[in-house]
Amino acid sequence: MADVFSGTWNLKESVSFDEYMKELGVGFATRKIGNLTKPTTIIAVEGNTVTVKTQSAVKNTELSFKLGEEFDETTADDRKVKSLVTVDDGKLVHVQKWDGKETSLVREVSGNKLTLTLTMGAVVSTRHYEKAE
Repeated sequence: MADVFSGTWNLKESVSFDEYMKELGVGFATRKIGNLTKPTTIIAVEGNTVTVKTQSAVKNTELSFKLGEEFDETTADDRKVKSLVTVDDGKLVHVQKWDGKETSLVREVSGNKLTLTLTMGAVVSTRHYEKAE
């Protein structure tokens, strides 16, 4: 089910990402850098284990987890969170919880496009990726 997410995805467009990072509590300098980078995301699926690698000129991250099992995650902006990733209605749903707060990162694939919808409170950001050939 999660196999549709496998591949290399290049960021093409980002909407309201600065507002989302601000809502997370990300500092000004880090937000400026975050808005300038065009990361490549590489997703590999093996059984119920998913690996998500994000590569940019500024920072590379790698996250490996089992679908449906909570795990500890240190985010790119250094938050320590409890995460849970599930597949719901064909979407890869990643929920992070920390300090009484919660954010969701929902990935949805349509053809060779991947949309990442980031939600924190009333703030919603969308990031649009295309699959690398």
